[in-house]
Amino acid sequence: MQLTIRPIKSSDNAELSKLIKSVLSEFKANKPGTAYYDESTNHLSTVFENTKSVYWVIEENGAVIGGGGIFPTENLPEGTCELVKLYLYPAARGRGLGKAIMDKCFTSAKELGYENIYLESMPELNQAVSMYERMGFEKLCSSLGNSGHFGCDIWMVKKL
Repeated sequence: MQLTIRPIKSSDNAELSKLIKSVLSEFKANKPGTAYYDESTNHLSTVFENTKSVYWVIEENGAVIGGGGIFPTENLPEGTCELVKLYLYPAARGRGLGKAIMDKCFTSAKELGYENIYLESMPELNQAVSMYERMGFEKLCSSLGNSGHFGCDIWMVKKL
C-alpha cells in the first residue's frame, strides 16, 4: 500500500468534487449553504491558486481517497485562515489520515504566516467535530469571516 500526500492538481478536480458531494450525502449534510452547492467544489485546483492557500490530496495506490486545505476566507480576522474542504472516503477513515491532513494544514498555515485556523461544520458531521476538538479546536458562539456557508452552525478556532 502506497500513501502519498501531495498538493492539488487540476486533474484532481472531478474526483475531489465527487468525494465532497458523496461524503456530504452520506451524512445527510447535502443541503444549501454547504460545500455541496459551492460552484467552486467542481474546480478546487483553481481556488487554491491563491498564494495564501494550499490544498493537500491523499492518494492510496494512485487513487484519491481524501483531501483538505487552508484558505484566506474573506473577512476573517487578521492572521487567520480557514480549514476547508476536509473530506475522506469511508475506507480512509479511522486510519489517522484526517489528522495527517490537518497536521499538513497546520504546518502550511504557520509557513504562510497565519496565527489561527478557523473552521465551520455542522451537527451531521459530529465525528469530524470530535476530531477537531481532539486536535485543539475550541467552539465559538458565532461565525467568523464570510464563507457563505449559512448551512453550518458549528464554528471553531485553534491558535497555531
